Order: sequence, then C-alpha cells, then structure tokens
Amino acid sequence: MLPPFDPWLTSRIALDAAAASHAGAQGLAERQARRLTDLLRAAVRGSAFYRQRFQGLDPAHARLDELPIVRKAELMHAFDDWVADPALRLDALRRFTADRSRIADPFAGRYVVWESSGSSGEPGIFVQDAHAMAVYDALEYLRRPAARSLERLMNPFGLGERIVFVGATGGHFASTVSIERLRRLNPALSMSLRSVSFLQSSEALAAQLDALRPTVVTTYPSVALLLAEERLAGRLHAVPREIWTGGEELSATRRGFVQQALGCPVVDNYGASEFLTLASECRQGRLHLNSDWAILESVDAQGRAVPPGEFGASSLLTNLANHVQPLIRYELGDRVRQDPAACPCGSALPVIEVEGRNDDALRLGRPGKRAVYVPALAVSTVLEDDAGLFDFQLVQQGPCELLLRTGLQGKAAVEGLRRARIALSAYLLSLGADGVHIHCKSGERECRGASGKVQRVRVETA
Repeated sequence: MLPPFDPWLTSRIALDAAAASHAGAQGLAERQARRLTDLLRAAVRGSAFYRQRFQGLDPAHARLDELPIVRKAELMHAFDDWVADPALRLDALRRFTADRSRIADPFAGRYVVWESSGSSGEPGIFVQDAHAMAVYDALEYLRRPAARSLERLMNPFGLGERIVFVGATGGHFASTVSIERLRRLNPALSMSLRSVSFLQSSEALAAQLDALRPTVVTTYPSVALLLAEERLAGRLHAVPREIWTGGEELSATRRGFVQQALGCPVVDNYGASEFLTLASECRQGRLHLNSDWAILESVDAQGRAVPPGEFGASSLLTNLANHVQPLIRYELGDRVRQDPAACPCGSALPVIEVEGRNDDALRLGRPGKRAVYVPALAVSTVLEDDAGLFDFQLVQQGPCELLLRTGLQGKAAVEGLRRARIALSAYLLSLGADGVHIHCKSGERECRGASGKVQRVRVETA
C-alpha cells in the first residue's frame, strides 16, 4: 500500500504556500490567525486531552500566550487521549515502529508515522495525515533556496539530480521515513534518491558515496565536516554540487571549511520531528520561519516571552498543519532568537537564529595512528537503538578513554550500562577504533555547557 498522498490537496496547499511567500507580513499573519483558530477547534473537538485542558475556551477569541504549555513526556503519557483518531493507540504504534521492515508503510492505511530521538527521555511517536504531509512537501519544495539558481530555472523538476541522505537509516526517523515515502510514491526516484547509513567507517562511507556519485548530499553538519576531511585526505572523490544540512548547529567556521573542502555551497535548514520543515535558509544565509504554518515562541525559563532579538531559554511550537495529533505550545527545547529586522532578501517570513545541538565529535585512536572520527549523532543512535539507553552522557577524557554516565540507578542502570558498553564497543571496533576503554558511572547528573544545554557527547581532552 502506498503512503498517504493527495495530489489535489498537495497542489492546493502548494499554491497557497507560493502565494504566502509573497503576501507580506499582513497576509502571513492572517493565515496564521485563521489556522490557529481551526487548530484549536479541531483539538477541542477531537482530542480528549485538549478538551479537558481547554474547558470554556472560545477558539475564535483565544490568546495563544494564555494557553498552557505542554511537554513531550506529558503528551506521550496521555497519548491515547491526546490524538484525535481512536484508531491511533500508543501500544500499536510502538509495535509498528519497532519493526524496521515497515519504515514508510502507512499506519491504519492513512497515516505516516515516525519517531524522535530519545534526547529528553523515551522517543516520541509522531503521526501525520495527508494534510500535514502536503504542507511539509510544499514547504520543502517551494522554500528551500536554489543554490544553483540558473540550473534550477532550466530544470525545475531536478531531472538528473542524485540526492543522497547520510544519517540514521535503521529506524522510523523523520528523514528516513520521508525519503522512503517519496521513493514509493514515485518509483522513478528509486535510483536518484537514496539513503546511506552514517554508522560505518569513514572509508566505507566515502566509497559508497563515490559509487553513488550524488549531486546533492543532505546530512548533519558534523557528517558534512567528516566528508570534508575525507576529501582533503584524498579518500572521497564524489563531487556533489550542493550540501544540505540540518539537525545540528552549523557555525560559520564549519560552513566555510566544508564549502572550501568540497567546492560547493552549503544550504542549512531547521526542522524537527514535530514539524518537518520549520525554517529554510534564504540566499542571504538567514533562516526564515514558515510562520504561515508554524508558530515558534521564544520564552524564558518561566515560559514568558522574551523580547525580539534575545535568545530564550527554550521555545514553544504550535503546529498549524497537524490536526490529528495537535501540538499547541509544545516545548521544543531549542534556544531561538527572533530577529526584528527585515531581511535583505525581501521575504516577510520572520528571521530566526537557532542554537541547536552542540555535541562534540569524538576522535579516537592510539598515539601514532590515524584518529577515527565519530559523529556525535552516530554515538547517540547506537546507544538509543542498539542498547536502549536514552538517559546518558558520553565524555571523551583521553585518546582512548570514554566515560559513560547515566542518571539511572539500581538494576536499571547496571543493565542499561552493560548493554551500552557492549553496543558502543562493537560499533567503535567496526570503525577501527580498537583499544578504547569505556568507564561507566550511574546516578550522575549530566554536565551542562556554557549555554545551559546538556551536551550528550562531549570532549574534555585537548
């Protein structure tokens, strides 16, 4: 069975998204207000969780900043009451996402399902209907900038492009599900749109990319950095014409290094499992929030709005596209700054700056041997997927010394750390990092960086 796709709905939403891109601030605000009212009505009508939360609420006159903040753990605990379709039950969805052979299969015949990482506890389960997917498709296609403008003008459908995603491919993650969904909807894309696991040695990854000859590589900044180093070392020969990044913070230094090493532009975007395409980068290098379909509030530690131009302690997402699993003032966690100044590119979509994941990459190896580069997201994937450990912090304390901490205690900590040590040791050995010692400690709180955010993978050695 094909994944959910409604061509007429997708066309209608795409036309509106194209118009909204040039509608000005007032047109965007009107769309946002209308869609917020529709979302609140749908939540009260279809979700027992929100019906109880919003007793006495008039959706037409509600103020968003007066509504309660919700968090992932709370929503997952009340999942069956939260969702607006009784066909969606958490136990069944957990079984579905545990089966890797069903990636991109439709759930209940009409839903696209993916899971988030467990960076703040157990993984979240996120369900999208055809309407939500149509919104994500439209925003991804219409608002991602064209790094090769003239070529894209002459070839608007990307004929001849070979796009390769490098990331976590072994689970029901948003990027993997999205790519497999597109491949199934259009078999012609099966050879030009591929996924490659980053859970392999840098040499094997370079060889696979050389064989696929991608024109576009989409990945995380830390993996793009790895590819740049492989090119400079003479082990990567593929010549991509664009690099698309997301999922981690992309510093100006990283961007410059990758662009110079690979000889092509790097285009960043900002998304989440809770909303696939939150913001896209313009030609000025600034991220523009898709405010016609998403509301992102920057708030302090008490949940109060911070002034424009300042970073908040966290951010709250309201997803205007998804009525089957309403997200209203949902704590996303990223620190966001909204720029009050107009962007030179001319877009009225708000400009934001995001302080994303700031985990460190590991470089492991004995003195005198070439260090093995290990992206932080690869470490997290192994510990979560293979060991089932979500509460952890991994600290590199020497060339071959790692400290694995968990806040768990007792039997759960002993068993979790045992599985984690086995899984991580096997993974590092597969990369060629032998002789690495992993020390484990339980019942310890994570250390926070200067920003106050927890680094799940950090390096303390020089």
